[in-house]
Amino acid sequence: MATATATQIRPLGDRVVVKVVKTDKTAGGIVLPETAQEKPQLGEVIAVGPGALDKDGKRMPMDVQKGNRVLFAKYAGTEVKLDGDEYLLLSEKDILGIVE
Repeated sequence: MATATATQIRPLGDRVVVKVVKTDKTAGGIVLPETAQEKPQLGEVIAVGPGALDKDGKRMPMDVQKGNRVLFAKYAGTEVKLDGDEYLLLSEKDILGIVE
């Protein structure tokens, strides 16, 4: 049986697959144990769905693209672990902004 990778996940509708970026240090360089770390809110977009349908049945284009670094709501989405990496499956409305 083949194992799934992030590139094999194809999100549907207005959903986005984000690879979570974890930081284990504070801005001052202090290393935090895993139990003291906050839930991450930064990630890189790995895959983007085709977009939601409007009331007329037309696809609405997505605001994010593959490769964007994004901030997302703290407890948003569904966590998925594949090949030892953590991914988050989010709705586009849970993305707060694009980091440029």
